[in-house]
Amino acid sequence: MTDALSADSASAAPDDRVPSVLRFATELIAWVATPWALADRSWLLAALSVVVLIGLPTVLATPGDKAKVIVAVPGWGTVLLVLLQLAAAVVSSWVAWPVWAAVLTSLLAAATLVTERPRRRRLLSHGGAAPGAPPGAAPE
Repeated sequence: MTDALSADSASAAPDDRVPSVLRFATELIAWVATPWALADRSWLLAALSVVVLIGLPTVLATPGDKAKVIVAVPGWGTVLLVLLQLAAAVVSSWVAWPVWAAVLTSLLAAATLVTERPRRRRLLSHGGAAPGAPPGAAPE
């Protein structure tokens, strides 16, 4: 019976491997390009950018979207964090890198935006509550 339940829940879960890989690749670019772009202006801003870009998504998460939540935020908070990562990757790549690398980063970010739509809809429709919770429920 346990196998049947796990099979049902696995088939009901959206396949988000491709969006996750694209999002992670864009996050990696943001983590590298942003401090690189800021290093000429201030080493402190460069270090702070790493803390913000890696630290905030590590600490803040929407229940039901991530297995381990340290500080719960509504779904729109997670969406804003992803948009921050994408914007940082694109803007910083144009500042710090050659045009060909910035173009590839921009295309990757655009692909991430498109493939993340189902996750974004889910996060915004549940208001940050765990999936299956009644609409308007507070994050767990």
